[in-house]
Amino acid sequence: MDSGNKLERLYDEHAQALFAFLINLTRNEADTRDLLQELFVKLAQQPDLLRGIRNERAFLIRLAHNAAIDLMRRGCTRDRTREQFVIELASPFARTDDPDERAFRAALAEALGELPPEQRAVVHLKLWEEMTFEQIAAGLDIPQNTAASRYRYGLDKLRQRLRPFYEEIK
Repeated sequence: MDSGNKLERLYDEHAQALFAFLINLTRNEADTRDLLQELFVKLAQQPDLLRGIRNERAFLIRLAHNAAIDLMRRGCTRDRTREQFVIELASPFARTDDPDERAFRAALAEALGELPPEQRAVVHLKLWEEMTFEQIAAGLDIPQNTAASRYRYGLDKLRQRLRPFYEEIK
């Protein structure tokens, strides 16, 4: 398979998941699109990067994660209006007409946004990508126990933040 076709296949198979992962980290649609474009441009310019890689998804997630961390380290500022728009876009759920369900989904999206990026990345990969801790650890280049700890701490924070919704249902 030539490099153009391979790049097209990679994009078709992984771009949507990478977009969801990146937007969950950056909380900014423009930054997410830029990072995704940079990632695929890098792959187009350096097709040998994928040589010998057994798990493409994990490798691409690592590249995306590193790019997002680099962006955050460069001190990009967040615009609250855009962030609220992105929270709506990033919500992993379909829209609903039920006001209670809509309120819960908004609270969940907001609670996810309050998690530290390291925990948010692991929670996203575990819950929405259904990756194992081994796969997450490989993708983020962290120890497996660190991935499990970040997931547990992230879930604990989500539970605490969303407890009022569960108590209201009782």
